[in-house]
Amino acid sequence: MKAISIVGYKKSGKTTLVGRLVSSLRKHGTVGTVKHLHEHNIEGKGTDTQKHTAAGADVVVAVTPDELVKFSKNNNLAAALDELADSGMDFGVVEGFKDSSLPKIALGGIEAINTVMELDKPEDADIDELVSIIQELPDYHTLNSLARKIRASSNIQKAGSIGTFTGIVRGITGNTKTEYLEFEEYAGVARENLDRICSELKAREGIVDVLMHHRTGKILAGEDIVYIVVSAGHREQLFPVLREAIERLKKEVPIWKKEHTLEGNWWVHDTGV
Repeated sequence: MKAISIVGYKKSGKTTLVGRLVSSLRKHGTVGTVKHLHEHNIEGKGTDTQKHTAAGADVVVAVTPDELVKFSKNNNLAAALDELADSGMDFGVVEGFKDSSLPKIALGGIEAINTVMELDKPEDADIDELVSIIQELPDYHTLNSLARKIRASSNIQKAGSIGTFTGIVRGITGNTKTEYLEFEEYAGVARENLDRICSELKAREGIVDVLMHHRTGKILAGEDIVYIVVSAGHREQLFPVLREAIERLKKEVPIWKKEHTLEGNWWVHDTGV
């Protein structure tokens, strides 16, 4: 999924630009949106769903023939993006969250990190240019979104097994407690190597598909770093390739890791997880 954030001051035209982008991106795939709200209660007092929440339910899902609405607690942008990715969206358009690390289109002179385009007003936007920029952004994936892609493959009927690997940030190593890791890469180089490894492993006998995704930036202890998904005709063919994919990612993909601990921080001189 390609994710972009539209940021700006109040009444700067964020929603207008989101609407134009969604309409254009729909020509290239499925689109989901996220809206930053400071406070909003669509679960009206006295409704059945509100009574479920009041009784202590942590998640409430309301279903009609036309809609599915989920009410949950302790939400954040990452959880919202995961929802979109898990739903199989090709694009995620976010309105707001100017302090996030997402790539951004900034309206009305607002300052924000990771800005890929600045516009005075939404009418100034060249939508085709913005769509092209969005299509070149790094992918946002979850384990479920990769597994969904594997299942959507035209060759999935040849598969009798799907295996996955998730690498996470280890919180404690010996007597050292890690707070978070930072991963950096040269633009596009890591992805090229990941794609090469996937292509080579996919050529193995019985292997139907191989997908890998490595996150970059700041990742907290316990959070996901890397996902690998392999589909194969038989499990005997699957497990050796899944293991090899893990080892080759560590050895062949140029991603640099900085470890932040309670004792200090330092670069770790290896690649991958």
